[in-house]
Amino acid sequence: MADTTLFAQPDTKEWTPTPDGNRRRVILHTDELMMVEFGFEKGGIGALHSHPHVQSSYVAEGRFEVTIDGRTEIVEAGGAFIVPSGLVHGVKALEAGRLVDTFAPHRADFL
Repeated sequence: MADTTLFAQPDTKEWTPTPDGNRRRVILHTDELMMVEFGFEKGGIGALHSHPHVQSSYVAEGRFEVTIDGRTEIVEAGGAFIVPSGLVHGVKALEAGRLVDTFAPHRADFL
């Protein structure tokens, strides 16, 4: 674990644009787990997609319409959701907001 960062401080990681017009920053990661913050403007879309990683998401700010495997619910600040491996999922920001996602294992495509 000598090469692994164990702590992250606010605003020490750079935001990068996402292909769908939002932004993200990788907060921390190991081979087994990754934490990523996503920022959305009102109306921003996280397009429907799937991946082999298990994902948990915490709504840090805002309200999101979340669809997982064809089921849609509104999740607001303080709420959370889990996406099992391989399920199709996506979000729509009903107001500007932030999601904090964890992925197991880490998403190499984000590094």
